[in-house]
Amino acid sequence: MKTPITAALVLACLLAAGTAHARPGNNVADPQAARALPADGPVQVQWNDPSGFAELRQSRNRWEAQRGDWVVKLAEHLRKQAARELPGDQQLAVTLTDIKRAGDYEPWHGTRLDDVRFMRDIYPPRISLQFTLTDAQGQVIDQGERKLVDNAYLYGPTRLSDTDPLRYEKRLLDDWLRRELRQDRSTAGL
Repeated sequence: MKTPITAALVLACLLAAGTAHARPGNNVADPQAARALPADGPVQVQWNDPSGFAELRQSRNRWEAQRGDWVVKLAEHLRKQAARELPGDQQLAVTLTDIKRAGDYEPWHGTRLDDVRFMRDIYPPRISLQFTLTDAQGQVIDQGERKLVDNAYLYGPTRLSDTDPLRYEKRLLDDWLRRELRQDRSTAGL
């Protein structure tokens, strides 16, 4: 009599432990997940609710598209790279308003490939963002909205050893930062 009860108790504990891993951080659309990086340094990055991002709205495998912490990783990369490019007395605030990652799921290949992201030129990375660049006194130097896209993402410079699943989106952000923060631009927004 004790064996079935013990087995049921062990099974219940295992199920509870298994669901503990499926908490915020594993789902970018979780309503309890953070929507900004903690304030730290001259670059602040926040983002809109990822459930409204094209990556989730247009995905052929929404469950797989919302897995992971890819929004946070992109925000952290943006902060790190912007801090390198930004002159010491300036501050940058960025809001990621939409993201469509490079590649897409193609369910017609069968269930064994449901979680495989196919990289084709018809699925370029796209990132929309709003930004404000200010000087040391808080005066606005530049601000605006940008819609970034890299239609030639498959043909750009990528090391064969680069296995980062966000390499195309990170390169898109890096290119934007170099253009936006370059010192020799003659007018805002060029």
